[in-house]
Amino acid sequence: MPKITFMGAGSTVFAKNVLGDSMLTPALAGSTIALYDIDATRLNESAAMLEAINRGCDAHAKIEKYLGVEMRKDALRGANYVVNAIQVGGYEPCTVTDFEIPKKYGLRQTIADTLGVGGVFRALRTIPVMLDFARDMEEVCPDAWLLNYTNPMAMLTGAMLRMTGIKTVGLCHSVQVCAPTLLTELAMDYDEGIKTRIAGINHQAWLLECSRDGVDLYPEIKRRALLYNQGKLDIGTIDEYLARYAKLAHLEHRMEDELRKNYALYKEKGLHGDMVRLELMRRFGYYITESSEHNSEYTPWFIKSRYPELIEKFNIPLDEYPRRCIRQIADWKERGHELTQNPTLKHERSREYASHIMEAMETNAPYRINGNVLNNGVITNLPANACVEVPCLVDRNGVQPTFVGELPEQCAALNRTNINVQLMTIEAARTLKRDNVYQAVMLDPHTAAELSIDDIVAMCDDLIEAHGDWLPKFH
Repeated sequence: MPKITFMGAGSTVFAKNVLGDSMLTPALAGSTIALYDIDATRLNESAAMLEAINRGCDAHAKIEKYLGVEMRKDALRGANYVVNAIQVGGYEPCTVTDFEIPKKYGLRQTIADTLGVGGVFRALRTIPVMLDFARDMEEVCPDAWLLNYTNPMAMLTGAMLRMTGIKTVGLCHSVQVCAPTLLTELAMDYDEGIKTRIAGINHQAWLLECSRDGVDLYPEIKRRALLYNQGKLDIGTIDEYLARYAKLAHLEHRMEDELRKNYALYKEKGLHGDMVRLELMRRFGYYITESSEHNSEYTPWFIKSRYPELIEKFNIPLDEYPRRCIRQIADWKERGHELTQNPTLKHERSREYASHIMEAMETNAPYRINGNVLNNGVITNLPANACVEVPCLVDRNGVQPTFVGELPEQCAALNRTNINVQLMTIEAARTLKRDNVYQAVMLDPHTAAELSIDDIVAMCDDLIEAHGDWLPKFH
């Protein structure tokens, strides 16, 4: 049976999904699961949770714990699969720094983990750690596959693919939920008969096709989307609204409360949480995989100090990621005991790709994913050295990207504005030149639309100083 090493095992809920899924997969039952983290408390909590699931599903997995950098090689030794879910610097101090220093320059963000100045600095402090992982893997498990779930996805996965010899694929569930979310919010039926084709870059991949029985659904999607953003779409009663979303996932009480608030907001003000993406679809012709709060900061048009009214018009949640972090910390204090101390804890296989990938590689039964891979001509009008998110076939031969060809030119053009930042950030991590850091941030669409070159340089210098030892030394 294979060995699965989970880097950042203190991400307990995510570890539950990926490793719980693996235990429920016959081809992976009985695997050795190596949990690695630098936080002893969270490592022990995850181990206790997984032991309960292991007993409950009779998986016969062997669960091992490895604490601290000195144990990292042992955790990786002989691994067949390595799942990466680390967050370097955590909410405090690093995420707080990524938000607060740009605010001093008048630069506001929503998520700051994928692009923008926040995404750049998250990458710059994470890439060196992942390169350390790669060096260890090249020594103790050179044939293992690295399944990367950590953001900024394109920057980190691209760095691993270009700077190391480790077989790497980046994974994000925004592709799986793209069409179901779009159709559900527009009060359209979603079922397994829907055909989709998605390609682009992570968090900005395009729903190129959405059809049922050969009928293109885009004309009706766009008709409804225009009404939805005008506050004029009939979304039904609250019970009908909740019933549609219940088909997507099991509704926990907290999620139902949030949906009720969203319904009331739409009924009262005609506002909803996906206004940016629907506006981008109206202007560019296609829907984007990742959320509106993300895409509002990937482009120069929505968060603008000269047009503060856009924040309310498009219902943009500034400082959203810090609020989520605070909620998640509080939620963990409330619910952590339920996950880590419940001896009869159960698990149902989630939508995450990881267990399906490992199963396909173990059994040679093909499985299709959308993975983040090096372009190398897969999308012909994006740079060859970019990390792209495209349909891939997985089997015993590994992850094999499928040829996409040209994206619609306007879609490729928008992707290239983000790719510029991604490639320049990888260059900064490679060279450790301060000028490359400045250039990466200067090329960011949102930052460039708000700040002067001198302010961008000063902001980067402040961030480098504030992050201190969380970053390598730039010269």
